Amino acid sequence: MEPVDTDATGKADHDGEPSSDTPAPAGSANVPTLAELLLAVEELWPESLAEGWDEVGLVAGHPSAAVSKVMFAVDPTLEVIEEAVEWGAELLITHHPLLLKGVTSVAATSAKGRAVHRLIESGTALLTVHTNGDSAVGGVSDVLADALGLQDAAPLTTAANGLPEEGIGRVGDLAEAMSLGDFAARVYGILPSVAGGVRVSGDKDGLVRRIAVCGGAGDSLFTEVRASNADVYVTADLRHHPASEAREAALNGRPYLVDVSHFASEWLWLPAAAAALGNVLADQGHEVEIRVSTTNTDPWDFILTPG
Repeated sequence: MEPVDTDATGKADHDGEPSSDTPAPAGSANVPTLAELLLAVEELWPESLAEGWDEVGLVAGHPSAAVSKVMFAVDPTLEVIEEAVEWGAELLITHHPLLLKGVTSVAATSAKGRAVHRLIESGTALLTVHTNGDSAVGGVSDVLADALGLQDAAPLTTAANGLPEEGIGRVGDLAEAMSLGDFAARVYGILPSVAGGVRVSGDKDGLVRRIAVCGGAGDSLFTEVRASNADVYVTADLRHHPASEAREAALNGRPYLVDVSHFASEWLWLPAAAAALGNVLADQGHEVEIRVSTTNTDPWDFILTPG
């Protein structure tokens, strides 16, 4: 997985080196405060799009603090936080929440407590863009659909507080039908390398064209996937029973299933999100360096397979 840097224009620097643009010193008119940056984030990924069970928004940080460097990551792990601190980021934006469930202590005796302490002690703010980043136009599933070449993609479920084009998951069509085996190879080819690879259920030679996708865990959407008449469903974290029941309920074996890494399916959004935020900030006259974390937070290290 190659690192991706963007400057405030959102232009990617694919050689893995930081942008050559030198950010203005903290406190200058061109460096936004955290509060100003939060307004830019809200423009792209409104908190109103988050699911009712979700916890999104600012986790740590002073709204008046200057922000000249922003890092995007999937998970707010201790390793990612350390990477952000070492680079000098004043803001870390992660897709997954650090504190999704209620806590009664953030003592440094636990991993989450140590994360909170490291953020505060280093002056690094943490912002969560989770299901609002899933639902928004240009969000996680939109990026996945685009990477797979889907046309006329629409949400699998529309957002309760959003536009018709906003919601969880996407379904669209390939320009031409292809075999499930070739399509699975396309999925494998666009994702970051992880130990678990890509698992497939279905006829390798079966033709597919209508594709449903959901970045992250999507086994709660099988009813919507079947209603969309998708030939194949690409998502992550498919458990034994939901996958088995989906196969039993399939009509003519469809939808086929393509199970990918949770981390890998959502990592694709990070460079696009960094570029989008960079463009908004540049339009507002702000100078900010934006970088995508190079830390692979997929939890698995290796896999054993037959043969």
